[in-house]
Amino acid sequence: MILLEILSAVLLAAGTLFIVSGAVGLLRFPDFYTRIHATGITDSAGAGLILLGLLLRTTTWEAGVRLLIILLFLVVTGPTATHLLAHAARRDGVPVWRKGHPRR
Repeated sequence: MILLEILSAVLLAAGTLFIVSGAVGLLRFPDFYTRIHATGITDSAGAGLILLGLLLRTTTWEAGVRLLIILLFLVVTGPTATHLLAHAARRDGVPVWRKGHPRR
């Protein structure tokens, strides 16, 4: 039992670290495309790790099934939303950052 609690705590901490690093990337990266790349990847990974950590702490199978459904939903919708945002930005002409200045 103690091993599951330790593994759960490690997964929760790793997920939190991923989400915080995505937030730092959102604040520090220079343009729209690098920002959505940072948040899209770390959001999916961080939320997945947190949900897996919570899954190890559940006591009922109903809660476990709900967490797995949420995890499946996030795995499908997160990358899709990031792709659609990047595609719409490219179509609308949002410039790409190139060594100190955006490309026009």
